[in-house]
Amino acid sequence: MSETKVQKMAKIWEKYDGEALEAFCGDYRNFITEHKTERECVAGMRAVLGKSGAVDLADAISEGIRPKTGDLFYTDLMKKTLIVFRIGKRPLTDGMQLLGAHIDSPRLDLKQHALYEDGDLALFETHYYGGIKKYQWVTLPLALHGVVAKKDGSVVTISVGENPEDPVFGVSDLLIHLAGKQMSKKLSEGIEGEKLNILVGSRPLAGDAKEPVKENILAILKDRYGIEEEDFLSAEIEVVPAGAARDYGFDRSMIMGYGQDDRVCAYPSFRAILDEETPEFTSVCLLTDKEEIGSVGATGMHSRFFENSVAELMNLTGCYSELNLRRVLTRTRVLSSDVSAAFDPDFPDVMEKNNCSYLGLGPVFNKYTGSRGKSGSNDANAEYIAYLRNEMDAAGIVYQSGELGKVDEGGGGTIAYILANLGMQVIDFGVAVLNMHAPFEITSKADIYEAYRAYRVFLASASEPRA
Repeated sequence: MSETKVQKMAKIWEKYDGEALEAFCGDYRNFITEHKTERECVAGMRAVLGKSGAVDLADAISEGIRPKTGDLFYTDLMKKTLIVFRIGKRPLTDGMQLLGAHIDSPRLDLKQHALYEDGDLALFETHYYGGIKKYQWVTLPLALHGVVAKKDGSVVTISVGENPEDPVFGVSDLLIHLAGKQMSKKLSEGIEGEKLNILVGSRPLAGDAKEPVKENILAILKDRYGIEEEDFLSAEIEVVPAGAARDYGFDRSMIMGYGQDDRVCAYPSFRAILDEETPEFTSVCLLTDKEEIGSVGATGMHSRFFENSVAELMNLTGCYSELNLRRVLTRTRVLSSDVSAAFDPDFPDVMEKNNCSYLGLGPVFNKYTGSRGKSGSNDANAEYIAYLRNEMDAAGIVYQSGELGKVDEGGGGTIAYILANLGMQVIDFGVAVLNMHAPFEITSKADIYEAYRAYRVFLASASEPRA
């Protein structure tokens, strides 16, 4: 590591009151422990917004509330995507400052016909969600989180495996003594997707049932949750790593936990809009679903929900027209607050050291992501980056820039290009992560706190909109 990086790392750790940094990161650690699905994130954030005096946009519309500077509004779609607006001093038609993150994470989902019995064991079949290394998900303690919607309109919430008294679940693996053929396969083929089945029981139901272990599990589900086997047809149950996020390292400088891609950016973004109370421009915190599978569907970034919500807010302020909406969108500046890949000294060959990100050097600007020839990426323009450099440097924010690995190694994407399609100025700016997409990811506390401060600087910016 060069002297410049050493000095930078020291600067980011030494310039803060340690209590403030630790307090913020403690809140974040608790948040990702308690909110492991997109539904849980939205529900938890809505509870905070309610205590903060925020107004549901639907209520504001029905009551004809006229927004004023500092007002906080929010709206969600299907309990999986959340948008928060903080009204600025300037007219909405001058554009917005937007922080965009996602709150879905790679996981296993239960299939609709999930429960079966084989070998006197009861198991759930799964379909993995997002990009995972399948071998990482075996022999771990796993928890079940989600909802079961019943035909009578009621919805049952499921959360099993987090409390010390709860049972946990898991995917079994082949013992080393019999794994000769498995070990000779490519790493990507050692565990097949159809073998990521969750073991949930082995005790038979008393009597002469054809599948007594399965029937016993169904009896337990009926007794505890009032659900039948057919109710899995209208269920969304996610299988995630069990247990709390933890401080990582002797020096407690890092956090290990599930779902930090992208909640390590979503949480600071949410806190930033809560704490920046009177911004110059209207601020937006946009937290989307489905990013890990291409931002598709009604709750993904490709939907019209965001545009529709901005239109509704404009209508409340009395400035809505289709032309004004297009103008607002093109005058909006965005930080796509998504994670970047941190340099791992055990795997240096996939990184180009002069153009990669490191833990502890602050949040990361990714001018472009995509793969190989920048395919599928947003490529931020130079003038916008210069504006951001000026804002961050003036506020003393420590930041870095990087790419997602060497040019021909692979790549990735975020919601940045989708917002850019609306004419916005957009760049990816988020926290570097080790073990990205693994069941347990690692981040630096210094980066988390500096990202929060950087997001507040961005929301507070009073610079004139640029073309």
